[in-house]
Formats: sequence, C-alpha cells, structure tokens
Amino acid sequence: MSTPTFRQATSSDVDRCYQIETSAYEGDEAATREKIATRIAQYPEGFLVLETEGQVIGFINSGCADQVVMSDEAFKELVGHDPQAPNVVIMSVVLDPAYQGQGHASRLMARFVAQMRERGKATIHLMCKERHVGLYEKMGYAYVRPSASDHGGMAWHEMVMVL
Repeated sequence: MSTPTFRQATSSDVDRCYQIETSAYEGDEAATREKIATRIAQYPEGFLVLETEGQVIGFINSGCADQVVMSDEAFKELVGHDPQAPNVVIMSVVLDPAYQGQGHASRLMARFVAQMRERGKATIHLMCKERHVGLYEKMGYAYVRPSASDHGGMAWHEMVMVL
C-alpha cells in the first residue's frame, strides 16, 4: 500500500466525498452532495482530502466564522462563512469504512490542525457523538458542552481546540 497523501479538494472529488460521507454517517446526519459541492467550491482551503493509490479515502471539511454557533444549520451550507474569520468550524471528519482503525483519522486531523495554525486561525470547533469525545480529547480538543443541535436527530457534543 502506498503512503497516503494530503491535498486540497477539487470539484472532481465531489462524488467520491459524497460516497464516503454517506457510507460513514447515519441517515440525515450525512451532508448532501450539494452541500459537499458547495463546501469545495466556496472554501477549498478548508477541505482537506487524504488519498492513497490515487483514491480519496477520507476528508475533513470546514468553514470559518467570527462568532461560532455550532447549532446553526445554515452554516453547514457556508451561509455566514468568512474565510478570513479566526474560528474554524469542522463539519465532517470522515474515512471510508474500509480504511478506519488504521490511524488515518489522526493523521488527517494533525495535518488539518497544522494547516489552520499556518493560516493564523485562533480556534477549531467541532461537534461529535459521545463515543468520539475521548478520541478528540486525545487529539487535543477540550470538551465544551452538550450541543443544542439535534442535527440528523442525534445528540451531539461540542469540542474546541485553541491554536
């Protein structure tokens, strides 16, 4: 197996990213193909893909805001996104299920965090399910609170990393 590489997403990645998103997230919590296309088109710098042997196997996508409101559903379509804003909001951290459990998510997150530091961002925010809180704490995130969001009919927890 070749060494995985990182790159910025392009419009040609939309279908594969959507395929991974829907294979890894349950029901309504997965982003639509249109939302993924919008995120790549409007903020490709915040859409990092991991690929191996020429195939995308995972990605992180995000937007930026001056004021972070994690339960803001419109922000998932980048309504209110400002690429110059200091706070990054991760919308998806996802790996093809065939590549999970091999450390790829940690490598992907480490690269993403490094890129956001290089861009002078102040914080990175994300929401996760309770079972992932410990994983994100190991990556350097601090627990904030249970989220007001009921995205996809699920219970979410807000986490933050100060850069």
